[in-house]
Amino acid sequence: QLQLVESGGALVQPGGSLRLSCSGSGFTLDYYAIAWFRQAPGKEREGVSCISSYGDSTYYADSVKGRFTISRDNAKNTVYLQMNSLKFEDTAVYYCTADLKCGVETPGLSSWGQGTQVTVSS
Repeated sequence: QLQLVESGGALVQPGGSLRLSCSGSGFTLDYYAIAWFRQAPGKEREGVSCISSYGDSTYYADSVKGRFTISRDNAKNTVYLQMNSLKFEDTAVYYCTADLKCGVETPGLSSWGQGTQVTVSS
């Protein structure tokens, strides 16, 4: 399995910003679609965003459109999720996964990392 590590989560006030990072270990992220998911306590996991292999296309959940931006830095072998105008409902553990392409989940391709906690609170 491909190994991914999430980082960048923090406690932030409503309206604030954070940038999450998804870094690969032992493989090149640009070969794969990278998706961000989140899961809040007691709730189902939901897809947040995805960037296609080689960065040709990006996708966002309706709940985050206009506020979040996904991008790649191939030199650093990292995918970022820039989160602006954060809301209480953005509070969750955020995970990244590797897939063959956006829109088609590829179970087992990448292992689940530890996730990174984002807490939006006043």
